[in-house]
Amino acid sequence: MGSDEHGGDRTVAGDVNGGKVSNGAADLVRARTQLLDGGMPRNPRLDAESLRQALVDLYELWLTSKGTELGITRDSGLAVVAVGGLGRREMLPYSDLDLVLLHDDVDPARVAEVADQLWYPLWDAHIKLDHSVRTVPQALRVASDDLIAALGMLEARHIVGDQDLSDLLIGGVRREWRTGIRTRFDELIAQAEARWQRSGEIAHRAEPDLKNGRGGLRDIQLLDALAIAQLTDAMPGLGPEVPGGGLRQAHRRLLDVRTELHRVAGRARDQLRAQDADEIGAALRIGDRFDLARTLSDSARTVSYSVDVGLRTAANALPRRGLARLRRMPVRRPLDEGVVEHAGEVVLARDARPQRDPGLILRVASASAQTGLPMSATTLNRLSEDAPELREPWPKDALNDLLVLLGAGRGAIDAIEALDRTGLWGRLLPEWGAVRDLPPRDALHTWTVDRHLMETVSYASAMSTRVARPDLLALGALLHDIGKGRAGDHSVVGAELATHIGRRLGHWPSDVRTLSAMVRHHLLLPDTATRRDLADPATVQRVVDLLDGDPELLELLHTLAEADSLATGPGVWGDWKASLIGDLVRRCRLVMAGGELPEPEPIAPELVAKAASGGVHVELKPGEGKYIYTVTVIAPDAAGLLSDAAGVLALHSLRVLSASLGVEGASAIDTFVVSPKFGDPPDAGLLRQELIRAIAGDLDVAAVLTKREREAGGIGPGQYAQAQPRVLWSGTSVPGQVLLELRAEDRIGVLSRLAAALEACGADVRWAKVVTMGSAVVDTFCVDLGSEDTPDRRAAIEKAMLAVVPRPAPKKPENGMPGPEIIGS
Repeated sequence: MGSDEHGGDRTVAGDVNGGKVSNGAADLVRARTQLLDGGMPRNPRLDAESLRQALVDLYELWLTSKGTELGITRDSGLAVVAVGGLGRREMLPYSDLDLVLLHDDVDPARVAEVADQLWYPLWDAHIKLDHSVRTVPQALRVASDDLIAALGMLEARHIVGDQDLSDLLIGGVRREWRTGIRTRFDELIAQAEARWQRSGEIAHRAEPDLKNGRGGLRDIQLLDALAIAQLTDAMPGLGPEVPGGGLRQAHRRLLDVRTELHRVAGRARDQLRAQDADEIGAALRIGDRFDLARTLSDSARTVSYSVDVGLRTAANALPRRGLARLRRMPVRRPLDEGVVEHAGEVVLARDARPQRDPGLILRVASASAQTGLPMSATTLNRLSEDAPELREPWPKDALNDLLVLLGAGRGAIDAIEALDRTGLWGRLLPEWGAVRDLPPRDALHTWTVDRHLMETVSYASAMSTRVARPDLLALGALLHDIGKGRAGDHSVVGAELATHIGRRLGHWPSDVRTLSAMVRHHLLLPDTATRRDLADPATVQRVVDLLDGDPELLELLHTLAEADSLATGPGVWGDWKASLIGDLVRRCRLVMAGGELPEPEPIAPELVAKAASGGVHVELKPGEGKYIYTVTVIAPDAAGLLSDAAGVLALHSLRVLSASLGVEGASAIDTFVVSPKFGDPPDAGLLRQELIRAIAGDLDVAAVLTKREREAGGIGPGQYAQAQPRVLWSGTSVPGQVLLELRAEDRIGVLSRLAAALEACGADVRWAKVVTMGSAVVDTFCVDLGSEDTPDRRAAIEKAMLAVVPRPAPKKPENGMPGPEIIGS
């Protein structure tokens, strides 16, 4: 079986007499031409779907008439079977006619005569024909030896002649496909991947290949083949709120565009050319070329996601043989509250209750993004059907899970794409609909607007330690172009939308203002740096005034400008642009100099009174959210207490979201805001007992933490982070005391490890403020170095701290050998 499309002849004109096609194939061509031109009496121009159906009817009428004339009848031992477009009932204007003449115990001379009389009229009429003459056993052998032929014959359909003969072929091919799929699956995947590599993604190509590109019609045929093998559904459910109408609608749209492409080009064509897009968009009543591009992006991404789900489902459903059949069932590994890993996918735990847990969507997605495991289609469908809306403002734990998702680098793109294709992302962020699949208006942009936003988020995650507010950086990256697709300046419109979104997410008013300003001014630094005189003080003052003299906002915009440029396309960010923006930012910082340093949190009087009584006290109280709690630890101030206290919390799966650590007299008073990783928090009495054991040396916190992390598969020094950790130093008004700020990514028990590292260096921590934002931590320690505040001492402390936080994978130089690891500070 070959390709289903080649050229045709549109120059022939004529009549179709009495609704019947005569035996000459020239009449077939004339009838096809009239269908394309809408030239038949009282027959207006057919729409794409009606045209395909009319072409199927036309070809079937000619073939059945010709077959009857040649004696291809029910008991003749001969049958004509259609594959390709006619077999699928998807006949396009200039599709190949792909036919098989089957015979059984028929005189070879008779078979040759029938074949000649069937094929030659079609050739003489210049109809592109892909043909073969075979017995059923011969056809089955071809299908078993040639994967492409097998895929073609899976679409076979009886046209005329001996129905039993056709059924033998169709049933035999499908039966052998089902029984042999285990040995052919890898070849099937390799063939698809090679095709994607050649043809690219339809959603992100200026001139996409509608047939062979990723997300195209060949991929829908791949899904059909997997369904015939009984490994998956041909039309997997994507949830009730799927944008664009789901896979069935995507299939129809791709067929409609390809049908009009044939009609416009006047010949077979798979690649949509830019110069044809406006005409095709108008013919389909979609709009201009940008509207057509948006429709294709939506359809192709829906198909791509469906193929990903189909291939994954099929791989898990493949029959096992030999020793593989004796393997134990896959273990369900806990990932988060109500979320587990099973058979290589993120799924819901058995006791999960989506109807009562609106934050479950984000926990599933963040677990997928962090682990790189795909979300089960069944899980997404269940969430789509059952999960309620998040109330406004969002609970803190839901916002934190969103930040974990956005901080996962490239993993966030796949996770959000899966949410979006199943309608869940639009439920969380309704404003996304205006930018979904929105094509760029200039050639510099590689991606659709929504994908550009996700690319920016990915780049920003690798820069999170450059800023003091990685949470706002992630959200600013997500929303900076959210105003596109609407009337007005997208920066102004987007700033207003960002205000509404920030309030919905539950941010403080000051953070909402910063987020809105990021969106409003995300182009300020690159536009000013590349178009104005930076030596002019008025230029710098204008930027400072627009940012209200806020150095934190300046820092965020500087980092966002780089992430935005890198996500736009090749060559948009370079040394020249980086140096200009860096110079502008440096000049603005000089004008903005004089920001306030962090200070210790005041300690509540009742805690001071309890500390005066001595002993070890642990209190646990509900916090502001459903999964938020406050743990207060009061104990005699001694070396290692902070490490022990934070370690005990981590051992009981309590993630520290923020902490305020101080000393009053001889007692340390530490307050932690925590969130349980699973279930309910432990009893305060149990935490106190464990802390007393740790203080006494009966519990090796560090060793148990290492074991737990290894069992959980969490991030450790041997695994990699998105962003390079940074340590920033600044002075205080107290001689010998310095502020040490660490910006890094989270890991199990990171605060305990940092405190132990400081203790090992002999650094006396006077107070500390710890904040976790998604997967990022910003920890500030006030360290008393006394007279030993030297560069060497600082370097030793910095090295010890960086040794216990996650770091990016070392870059490999061109010779392939690992290069030296560079630590930012």
